Amino acid sequence: MSSGQQARAQAAAITPGRRPDEAEAAPAASPAERVRSLFGGHRLSPAQRRIAQFLTDHLTEAAFLSITELAERVGVSQPSVTRFASSLGFSGYPALREALQPIALSAVAGASGDREGRLHNEIQAAVDAEIENLMSLRRVFADPDRILHVGRELARSMPLTVLGLRISVSLAEYFAYAARRIHPDVRVVTRGGSVAYDTLLQASEAGGTWVLAFAMPRHANETLAALRAARRAGLRVALITDLALGPLVDEADVVFTAGTGSRLVFDSYAAPGVLSSAILQAMADADPERTQLRLEKYEQAAEQHAFFLDE
Repeated sequence: MSSGQQARAQAAAITPGRRPDEAEAAPAASPAERVRSLFGGHRLSPAQRRIAQFLTDHLTEAAFLSITELAERVGVSQPSVTRFASSLGFSGYPALREALQPIALSAVAGASGDREGRLHNEIQAAVDAEIENLMSLRRVFADPDRILHVGRELARSMPLTVLGLRISVSLAEYFAYAARRIHPDVRVVTRGGSVAYDTLLQASEAGGTWVLAFAMPRHANETLAALRAARRAGLRVALITDLALGPLVDEADVVFTAGTGSRLVFDSYAAPGVLSSAILQAMADADPERTQLRLEKYEQAAEQHAFFLDE
């Protein structure tokens, strides 16, 4: 578990307890003081001071915003947010956000009157963060043209390759499972290294034109290597990720951004899941006759072989 995950595990524990020696400890710094300590000793530009002030004043909300959302709320550019994080000594905005999140979670816990209240608020806060991720995705869907275009391209790719490594395996396998109902040749890459390279090369040689890749945090070096291998093989890349900038995004032809829920120990993926379903819908709509035929054949096979319980 990373140090950031350890902090999240401690801050978001379902039933946080108090150690006996804490009773004699010196009073802990308040969440606002802990946030301000991150900025202390650094010379900040006027735009960076606005970011710092927003993070301090709206900690419990701001610590779970994407870089795009934070830039919009403060009224600065995304590169300004990236430079702000770098000026504080972080590798980028995701690292700064990971440092802020346990502080924000402790603020939520401290606002509750008792253990039961903390349990209730922490879980509700996680749900609220996912609702905000879905609302951001809803705003993206106000213009569905990009989704429809990519759906058509993926539907035409024979074969279609779906890639997801490490934590992203579950999203890739879900997408591939559903896509096989409406697409005749779907191949899944869930292992990196030479196994991924072989599959990508074979897909290209078989006539495939696209890879749909999932890259959720923590972002793996082997995912970046696989995307570069796909490009070298002549495949185009559609990427679903939480990132707006970075080397993974640079390797993709089309990028769809969906925030992940990060208030609990392990991330949740409500928005990426809905985004996946929307792309599947676009693929189905791209060739409705093929979709209908394949779905009918699948239902016939399911009935013949009793795939499912009678309910």
